Amino acid sequence: MEGYGYHAPVLPDETVSLLVTGPGIYIDGTLGGGGHSLLILGRLGEAAGGGCSLLVGIDQDTNALEEAARKLAGHAGSTMLVRGNFSSVGDVARSAAEGLGKGLPVMGILLYLGVSSFQIDTPERGFSYLRNGPLDMRMDPDGPVTAADIVNDYEEKELARLFRRYGEEPLGGRIARAIVTARGAGRISTTGELAALVKGACPRKDLAVKTLSRVYQALRIEVNDELGVLEAALEEGFAALSPGGRMAVISYHSLEDRIVKRFFAAKAAEDWGPKGLALREPLSPAQALQVTRKAVVATPEEVGRNPRARSAKLRVVQKL
Repeated sequence: MEGYGYHAPVLPDETVSLLVTGPGIYIDGTLGGGGHSLLILGRLGEAAGGGCSLLVGIDQDTNALEEAARKLAGHAGSTMLVRGNFSSVGDVARSAAEGLGKGLPVMGILLYLGVSSFQIDTPERGFSYLRNGPLDMRMDPDGPVTAADIVNDYEEKELARLFRRYGEEPLGGRIARAIVTARGAGRISTTGELAALVKGACPRKDLAVKTLSRVYQALRIEVNDELGVLEAALEEGFAALSPGGRMAVISYHSLEDRIVKRFFAAKAAEDWGPKGLALREPLSPAQALQVTRKAVVATPEEVGRNPRARSAKLRVVQKL
């Protein structure tokens, strides 16, 4: 897609149309290069009807913040960019509502999960097995743990469990064994070295690409505590929403999507107690309405323009 050198926003029309309902504070919890934020601001400009709005972008990557600042320069008066992890979205929302967005309701929160195209395509960040570079994978360049630390320091059982749990990789034990054997001859420090080990542990060549993807995914999730951060962001973000506000989440793999699906379903459920109780009202009313009953996926046309949209799933919930 043209105009998005850092990152092409996935499901752009669907996300913006389902998220933006009127003036208020909108938080892009995973800012990236600012693609989705720019579209949200455009939609607010069209539909605000004179109402005031504030777009708050959060990212832990300084490169992303710099790119987003350039892209959103024309909206400087209605944007606030924050360096941080999106698990702090609740605190950021409260600060915005008390500061630049004083008096405005928190009407939307967007979480775009996974890795940006820029991060994947930059060898120095160490996210991809296709480009040789340091075995890093930190979304926050100042984070304390790298993928190299995990690969070289975890015991064989820990590595096997990691690959099975976060990568859902059936060859996890075999790959862990190969890594532990190889590091006896020296530290494993590059993405290329790890990729060669994983390929060598695959009994069939046709399994290599999917296995590499799953192993690298597992390491990235562990390095960045992605699932723990997601659970915290969902809780904090939903609590920060004003009534009528919406939360939209775009996920890329089943582990993330399962967490989002269950969280949204729980917020939308009513508790009528044990069977047989003749209650006139639920013990606990629903807190939310599921705007999307099923995940929204990319059209074939979008996948043709942006192949990385193929696995994306969008879910949206509205606070009652």
